Amino acid sequence: MENQISLDTNLSTNNTNSEKTVLKGLTLDELKAYFAKSGEPRFRGEQVFNWMYNHLVTDFFEMANLPKVLRTKLKDNCEIMTLEYVESEISSINGTKKYIFETKAKNKIESVIIPEEDRTTLCLSTQVGCPLDCKFCATGLMGYKINLTAGEIYDQYVIAAKDHGKDNITNIVFMGMGEPLLNYNATVNALEIFAQELTTGISKKKITVSTAGIAPKIKELADKNLNVKLALSLHSCFDDIRSKIMPINDKYPLKQNIDAVKYYARKTRTRITFEYIMLNGINDRDEDIEALWKLCKEFPCKINVIPFNSLKHMNPSGLSAELTPTPLERINEFVQQLRDKNITVMIRNTQGEDIAAACGQLAIKYNY
Repeated sequence: MENQISLDTNLSTNNTNSEKTVLKGLTLDELKAYFAKSGEPRFRGEQVFNWMYNHLVTDFFEMANLPKVLRTKLKDNCEIMTLEYVESEISSINGTKKYIFETKAKNKIESVIIPEEDRTTLCLSTQVGCPLDCKFCATGLMGYKINLTAGEIYDQYVIAAKDHGKDNITNIVFMGMGEPLLNYNATVNALEIFAQELTTGISKKKITVSTAGIAPKIKELADKNLNVKLALSLHSCFDDIRSKIMPINDKYPLKQNIDAVKYYARKTRTRITFEYIMLNGINDRDEDIEALWKLCKEFPCKINVIPFNSLKHMNPSGLSAELTPTPLERINEFVQQLRDKNITVMIRNTQGEDIAAACGQLAIKYNY
């Protein structure tokens, strides 16, 4: 499901059609086109864009520089918000906050705010569930239901920013529920909205898209020239192991994805991040260190090492139930050996595990 916006609706004083046009999710050019087709000046699209995405306004009557008659027409014919706040939970350990939102179709999704010493990161979802079935991920265990629209992606930011403070959110990561590049058009529309100078003021350098490895779409995203950061969920440098824990590797194997991220790095002049969840006895061996070293010598990149977080809240079966975290002592040893080889490695500390909000734990069990 792509961004469900029709540009064919004309504004009229009284709209008898109960299906209103959702403006949230339209890019700047799309908003200008919408108003032009509605018989209004194109600059009205820029004004509405500024109100929705910069000032985070959710009521047409707060758009003070629009004529009152136009605000009335917009209220009768259009909608702004795509999500409703359901509930939230805050970690008593580190202040990580998990939100649950509901779409108009009554699907629930989760987003997370992660406060750290030098930044505050908002983690956005792009799908209701996920079709990739990665064995270490709770979202994969809940299955896939539907793609989010660009408006539903952006409204996670709107609600969280109003709650947490817009100026307090410094970074955005597309790392929540779902695979962003399998919802490519809506993801790109949301990125284009964030990238506009009229929007939030969050630099593109502070926005990261995480992918399990959809090689053709990685290259396509590079050609969009949005130049946001890219993170590849690597988790192993060996195809047999990666396919075991990430079935998508059978369709897009390592070489294809490594070629794609190299292309992305060259085209955008950004450094690739490799996400690496540490799984005891699976990808924490000496040969894994050697393989990572050889890979990271080839082009500018860094590794985010992530402790495996429990999936017990999902009552997993099969391989997912058998996975255990690499002991902390081995994680530290693993990281140090890579650093000794002049590889940039960060350890992403677990945040929000007590509220099932840590990396790999997002899932709504009652969507179905």
